[in-house]
Amino acid sequence: MSLKGFTRKFKALELLTEEQLTALHKASLDVLETTGVRVEHQRALKLYEQNGCKVDYSNNRVRIPPSLVEESLRLAPSSYRVKARDPKNDLIMGGDTVYFQPFPGTDAIDHETWETHRPTRKENYECAVIMDALENAHFMTCYTPFYGWQGVPAVMSIIESDAARIRCSSKAFETASSYDSERFAIKLGQAVGAEAWGYMGGAAPLTWPDNAIEACYKLLEADLPLQIISGNTIGASGPVTIAGATVTNNAELMSGVVLAQLIRPGARLLMMDFCFPQNMRTGSPSFGGIEAYLHNVVFNQIWHHYGIPTKTPPPGPTDSKRIDYQNGTEKATGAILAALSGSNLLPLMGGVYGELSWDPIQAILDNDLAGIIGRLLEGVEVTDLTMALDLINEVGPIPGHYLSSAHTRQNWKKEFYIPRCSDRLTYPEWMASGKKSCLDYAKARMEEILATHKISPLTTEQEAGVEGVLKEAREHYRKIGQISEEEWSVYQKQISGKGYPFA
Repeated sequence: MSLKGFTRKFKALELLTEEQLTALHKASLDVLETTGVRVEHQRALKLYEQNGCKVDYSNNRVRIPPSLVEESLRLAPSSYRVKARDPKNDLIMGGDTVYFQPFPGTDAIDHETWETHRPTRKENYECAVIMDALENAHFMTCYTPFYGWQGVPAVMSIIESDAARIRCSSKAFETASSYDSERFAIKLGQAVGAEAWGYMGGAAPLTWPDNAIEACYKLLEADLPLQIISGNTIGASGPVTIAGATVTNNAELMSGVVLAQLIRPGARLLMMDFCFPQNMRTGSPSFGGIEAYLHNVVFNQIWHHYGIPTKTPPPGPTDSKRIDYQNGTEKATGAILAALSGSNLLPLMGGVYGELSWDPIQAILDNDLAGIIGRLLEGVEVTDLTMALDLINEVGPIPGHYLSSAHTRQNWKKEFYIPRCSDRLTYPEWMASGKKSCLDYAKARMEEILATHKISPLTTEQEAGVEGVLKEAREHYRKIGQISEEEWSVYQKQISGKGYPFA
């Protein structure tokens, strides 16, 4: 069994001609062979060298021959399974399947002032429950709902977040890599029978940091799937043209594929595009820019040509600081283009401004957006049943109608998608019912979820395993001095409190 997700039932959107696609591919290979990439990891440098790459140890520079790149691309599987703690929530990545997931954020939002604040443990766990309840959130993203919370030492943020999502949901989960956290994430997954899906993150331009490669080794040596992420700021850490930014981004990702396949031939990979244009007035990334979405479409076309599944986060964050028209426009534009162009995994729910804020009401609204896009991907079914020729001839012209027909009763729910939080009342009904907005409906659904949703709890043995890994991580970071006495005093009060672990 596996989680269904959505299936795109028509050809993916493509912007590149065959000639353009070939040109970008050859340019990416040329960068890897001529300029190469910086690799800040001695073990990896030796592995590249042993497999025919030119390695300059004095500058940590690796130049990769085109033949090795293309062979590595061929080795990566085009589809594979990712295990959740409940097998019915396993994911089948690849092909025309599209899954949605939350997009992370640092702080919570006050809906009266639209100012942000550091969330509490209780807020984080409640939001994890909400994500579990959202039917179109197929996968639990790293860091979500929040990048840690009040009272948690920085070194424990990822591990505590992983534990929260595991406790609150039986869906597949993703982890991140910082302070060697992946070693504990792997153990958390093993404690509940799930795969900790981690990633190796590059640093543009053309650099792989030591900690990213170390995470790559740990994850692949544990036979886990790996997300390879790179992304430049278009116009800053990458060329200002979308084509140029694609070439450098492609080269970075290709070099990561080569390393992964040298470490573990046939490794399960997901290629992740995290490019945003530079805001030339402020110097910050422009999260909701159409340029990011165009880059996504090109990225999806190239990597689907290579036959490797893709993930495109840019529709998740926006430049808006609140839930408003700008927010909805930017999210919908990016998410629709990403899904139509073949993204297999789309981080969407809950992100507001950049990676700096996350909101449960936004997540509930985004769940509706994912449902709308899912209905779009299903396309139009043309069969004898759906063309309804016999029924049309039977009903005839006015005064005939279709409202009372068995065909209508049997098919309308399949044909129509009804968002949970959209206002579809007539004007008089809307006036009489309190003039509610989509935010009002989303808030009501949030309250309903928190009051009624039942999570799939861990077994006693699984909970003991999770808590054991957390205890091991806390002791490890205290021993090496990465949790101060002041941090530990605050943290200890929280983890020994009456409501632990949920409050």
